[in-house]
Amino acid sequence: MPVKNSFRKSSFRFSLAILLTCLSCSWSLHVLQPTDAGAESSAAEEQLVQAMIEHIDCFPLEVLDVQQGKPLISIKELCMANIYHQNGARPLWVSSDGPGVRGRAIRERLQRAAEEGLNSQDYEVDTLERLWESRQPEDLARLDTHLSYGLVRYIHDLRFGQIQLRAVDSQLFAEAGDEAFDPLRAVLEARSAPDFEGYLDGLAPQHSYYRQLREALQHYRELAAQEDWPVMVAGPVLRPGMADARLAVLRQRLALTENYQGVVEESGVYHPDLVKTVKAFQEKHGLEPDGVIGPKTLAMLNRTPEELIKTIRVNMARWRWQAHDLGDTYLMVNIAAFSLKGIRDGQESLNLPVIVGKFQHQTPVFSSRIRYLEFHPYWTITPNIARNEELPALRKNRFHLVDRHVRLFSSWQEDAVELDSTAIDWEEVSRAQMGRYRLRQDPGPWNALGQVKFVFPNKHMVYLHDTPTQNLFQQASRSFSHGCIRVSQPLLLAAFCLEGQDGWTGAAIEGIVAAGQRKVVSLRNPLPVHITYQTAWVDNNGVIRFNADIYGRDRKILEALDAHRIPH
Repeated sequence: MPVKNSFRKSSFRFSLAILLTCLSCSWSLHVLQPTDAGAESSAAEEQLVQAMIEHIDCFPLEVLDVQQGKPLISIKELCMANIYHQNGARPLWVSSDGPGVRGRAIRERLQRAAEEGLNSQDYEVDTLERLWESRQPEDLARLDTHLSYGLVRYIHDLRFGQIQLRAVDSQLFAEAGDEAFDPLRAVLEARSAPDFEGYLDGLAPQHSYYRQLREALQHYRELAAQEDWPVMVAGPVLRPGMADARLAVLRQRLALTENYQGVVEESGVYHPDLVKTVKAFQEKHGLEPDGVIGPKTLAMLNRTPEELIKTIRVNMARWRWQAHDLGDTYLMVNIAAFSLKGIRDGQESLNLPVIVGKFQHQTPVFSSRIRYLEFHPYWTITPNIARNEELPALRKNRFHLVDRHVRLFSSWQEDAVELDSTAIDWEEVSRAQMGRYRLRQDPGPWNALGQVKFVFPNKHMVYLHDTPTQNLFQQASRSFSHGCIRVSQPLLLAAFCLEGQDGWTGAAIEGIVAAGQRKVVSLRNPLPVHITYQTAWVDNNGVIRFNADIYGRDRKILEALDAHRIPH
């Protein structure tokens, strides 16, 4: 058994053991206290209550042998004993006649967890099925406990994302799950909901990005049910006008997902109509839309529905741990698609290409608010860039900073003095010493931040900005930065940010740019910005799009999603 999977399974068992041990400890103190003196219970209900007490008291013994490792959720978060105590030592979802309406609703949702891209095995569904028809008090007691546990995990996973993702990469997926999640409060909230089905419906993100992926997931599952998915074999690069025996398979493949209407009796020549469809396919998958079928396009064409289903599930998982309410007006950056969209009153009004971080300088995923715009900004070079790039360049050319209008200061303190970078023997400066200097590039056409910077305070020191290297936006794959996001047509973005703010017309913005002077403009209403990493999404035309996983993150998430739990 792989070490990772073994850890997850034992961790899950341990978590359940802790939950039930907590229940046991609480029962020993509380279950013998009198319940509502005015309530009359049938003998069957009293037997069920007694079975609940005995079940909670002894069930942990079944899993004590695997109490190893660290639980994914803390002891405090798992302990739900008080919920049962507050209910007078009675089950929450079942009676002596079997599961109630809400118990049946829980079971149905857990059975349908796959619709949300989740794994039903994470929610004890097999155990629920084994116990469902039994009316033995002991089985009903176990059933109620498993319904509670499944519901708590389901609520947590839909609202905050699966916390087990942190076991795969605690830094990369630090926002997945909620360590402050309170299962007691979650169960109370669920039980008090007047519309229980509506409550369950509202757990997942309600925005269109998530809903559309859920619909796409169903569509590709229907495609996966079809037999004989066409696969193009490897061969020479296929260019427009060429003849190739594989064209028949290509037409079949494009008919399934691109609605290609060409007939199979067509000639064996790669004709313009087919080229047009291939270009649309390439654009949809983040490839250069040149109509040439080389290795990258062939690989995308041969991705099976099962592979695309996995990609959709991964991206649904990402949305669950990000903000569920994006707002009515906001910016959305998709790192993997190299795009920025401006949404105003729920409608897309801006769509710009962007440049994101290199693989070794990955742009992080988070949400914040743009507080101000800085026209003709300074660029203060980070210590890491100074050590890793500026110092080696200075050792080769002592005029390296001067040539780029970069000024050198003695320290990062306010009273730092400016130094002559050409008078320093950079061979004698260590990497550690280099980090103590402050390097600042003056505003101008040479400035790495261009004409305007969009600032949203964050721990990653990331922001949006213009760039003098506008030619890079012509490339299909655009990961060239040190982590910040470079924007094409930044003045359009500035106009979007300042729209509705008195005096800030397009002409006013152009006037600031023409003046060439540094100016900071605060936003009256800070603008939400959501930086995401979506390798699958649905565009405004309802078309599902896929993009390359430029940072290689999808596989790690899929590992965690498919690490099945052992039912108890």
